[in-house]
Amino acid sequence: MRQMRQYIGILAAAAVYYLVHEGAHLLCAVLLGSFKQIRFMGIGMQIDVYAERMTSRQMALFCVAGAAATLFAGIVLTALAGRICQAKSKLLRAVMYYITIALLLLDPLYLSILCGFFGGGDMNGISLLCPEWIARSAFAVLLIINGWIFWKQVLPVYKESFSNEHEI
Repeated sequence: MRQMRQYIGILAAAAVYYLVHEGAHLLCAVLLGSFKQIRFMGIGMQIDVYAERMTSRQMALFCVAGAAATLFAGIVLTALAGRICQAKSKLLRAVMYYITIALLLLDPLYLSILCGFFGGGDMNGISLLCPEWIARSAFAVLLIINGWIFWKQVLPVYKESFSNEHEI
């Protein structure tokens, strides 16, 4: 049963991550009047825009919107971890644990390290605001900070929650 909760938690985390990240891109594109379409690609999706209708700053805003939304949502879930861990449902707690990990760490990891190996994605637009090395360095610092926050604030709360039931 524990393994099933982990799988469901990971799948839920992926779904929520895409909903928050791409949802922020969608909202931004609609507000900027540049939304073109939603493209489904493999297991992911991407918000396509009319880039020619956007200024460099608008494109940068569009590209940073996803990371900003996931960061905000991750911080909110971090703040609510104690309350979430009071839930009786082990499945809910497992799902929220993995969602918190995804929202806190995926964008900083991708935008600091992985974008160099898998294509720029959002970094292409973010680098319109500042040199890429500065943006990647800032996301690396954010990755370290969020990792530390997860390690010191989120993990102990969830660990205690599950250890009270003789499960980690």
